[in-house]
Amino acid sequence: MAGSYTLVAFHAHPDDEALLMGGTLARLAAEGHRVVLAVATDGEAGAAASPYRSGAGLAAVRRDELEQSAAALGCARVVRFGFKDSGSSGPPTDGGFSTLPVEEAARPLIELLREEQADALTIYDPAGGYGHPDHRQVHIVGTYAAAAAGTRLVLEATIDRRLIRRLIRIVEAIPGVLPGVTAASYDHAYADRDAITHRVDVRRYAEQKRASFAAHASQASSDEGARTLSLLLKLPRRLFRSMLGREWYVEHGRTPGAPLDDLFASLRPDA
Repeated sequence: MAGSYTLVAFHAHPDDEALLMGGTLARLAAEGHRVVLAVATDGEAGAAASPYRSGAGLAAVRRDELEQSAAALGCARVVRFGFKDSGSSGPPTDGGFSTLPVEEAARPLIELLREEQADALTIYDPAGGYGHPDHRQVHIVGTYAAAAAGTRLVLEATIDRRLIRRLIRIVEAIPGVLPGVTAASYDHAYADRDAITHRVDVRRYAEQKRASFAAHASQASSDEGARTLSLLLKLPRRLFRSMLGREWYVEHGRTPGAPLDDLFASLRPDA
């Protein structure tokens, strides 16, 4: 297809693709671009209700959920690198993705970028969003891999920090919804509004994004209380579309200005 591009979306765990950029992936696929979803770990150290940990184990469940999510979004290919999940509480798991040397952790991503002749790569912001060590490693590894593979366009999937802090203040006012989550803990999370280069309108793809969320049933479960994903899935459809209808990016090398809606603007012949 003329004017189509190949995007590799690099994520740390299954469900990260849904939360940060599910609408963008669905939109790009619908517009005729090739969307390749690459995931560093199987997310086996993530939180989930105990039934999801029985039988074949959480890793197998989350692999299946990832495939369902990718299908809902229209991704052309899913690639799992199979690194060990570092975990989000306490010191990173020994041998976990976040503890690996950059050259080692980047090797399969470099191979994938070259194999796909990728035009663009998405990673995370330097903070790793909310600070998960595997998310910070995605930023480091992705930046390194893009340079090694010669991938022209690198974008950090992020959230406008001002908006997420405003949302968390509302959640803080409702006792017991997300205990321990405070707006102050997001002072340096995600990206400052002035750094954002792209604000992508994905409202037309809200149903695909919602289906992607729903595919990650284990991540919406808990033995201890509500999870972010489960709360978002309870939103009425109109409110879901309104609240989650835009996604944010910071493009490497682009001077921030009025945020763009076209993720591939820098690749266009007239750019």
